[in-house]
Amino acid sequence: QVQLVESGGGLVQAGDSLTLSCKMSGGPAANYAMGWLRQAPGQERVVVASINGRGDRTYYADSVKGRFTISRDNAANTMWMQMTSVRPEETADYYCAASGGSVVRGPIQFWGQGLQVTVSS
Repeated sequence: QVQLVESGGGLVQAGDSLTLSCKMSGGPAANYAMGWLRQAPGQERVVVASINGRGDRTYYADSVKGRFTISRDNAANTMWMQMTSVRPEETADYYCAASGGSVVRGPIQFWGQGLQVTVSS
């Protein structure tokens, strides 16, 4: 059974950098597109960034382009999202996700437990 374990959340200040990690067990990770979604209080869960199984195609939400970078190492079954110049409005629960097809289009087959990112102003 595939499991996703996230790490790297926490409290940061606006303008800081933060890296989220997601390690897959029960993979191999290369069989799955992976990505990050976030859900702010009272809002829908939305895709922030995703990366295909080979790691050669990425997607970014418009609001994070140029500031966030998603990457993966299939040998380590791990995916990362480097977040720079974070903003208070990006305070949310962040979820790692994996799909046999597309994280953006779905369906998402596996979810991490979620981790909280709080950006103070």
